[in-house]
Amino acid sequence: MIIEELWLIKLLIAHLMTDFILQPRSWIEERKLKHFNSGKLYLHGGITALVAWLLIGWQYYLVAIIIFATHTIIDGWKSYQKDSTPYFIIDQLLHLIVIFACWYFSFIEWKDTLMSWKAFTNNLPLWKLIAGFLFVTYPAGIIIGQFTKQWSDKIKQTDDAEKTESLVNAGKWIGIAERVIVLILVIQGQYAAIGLLVTAKGIIRFAEKDRQESKTEYLVIGTLLSIGLAIVTGLMIH
Repeated sequence: MIIEELWLIKLLIAHLMTDFILQPRSWIEERKLKHFNSGKLYLHGGITALVAWLLIGWQYYLVAIIIFATHTIIDGWKSYQKDSTPYFIIDQLLHLIVIFACWYFSFIEWKDTLMSWKAFTNNLPLWKLIAGFLFVTYPAGIIIGQFTKQWSDKIKQTDDAEKTESLVNAGKWIGIAERVIVLILVIQGQYAAIGLLVTAKGIIRFAEKDRQESKTEYLVIGTLLSIGLAIVTGLMIH
């Protein structure tokens, strides 16, 4: 199993190196302008395949060919899309699917897949973790939004609408990250680190002297609910 894991890690390293370190910004810009007519598109795909081939071994030349073809097609497709977070995530997911598919068909047998799937579906601690992490993302955010609605409505009436929307959107993502981090800390039993996280957030979020009282109340209540839900979820998983 060590060889299979090492092989997969090497493919992931090849992808990270070539997609984020060895790819100049100018290559990306040329690809956006020329799409599949860009020579840099094929050069990037070739470098990705070559690095992967060097790391996993010469006998896996077919994997290198697959990586070159799929990487080039995926990046060519992305060159037609808007430069946005959703398309970036889709692009990276497609690359990872190819990597895991190459790993799977190189090492894993069907009977092993059935055994792993059976173990996965019957793994109660794992499903509790999945449920917990799912809950602290959007569901917990919606619950917090309902409980803090009276304060957010008050802010909308007294503040600039665009600024308020920006505050709510930023708070949504900060809250998700905050709850995920707190949940991980609770599961690991690192309760002292939660205190440091709360202190750091308090210094950053409540440093403004001229902030109106309703906005301060909104942030304090939202923070307490967010952290409280994450802690309770973590304790329930335990």
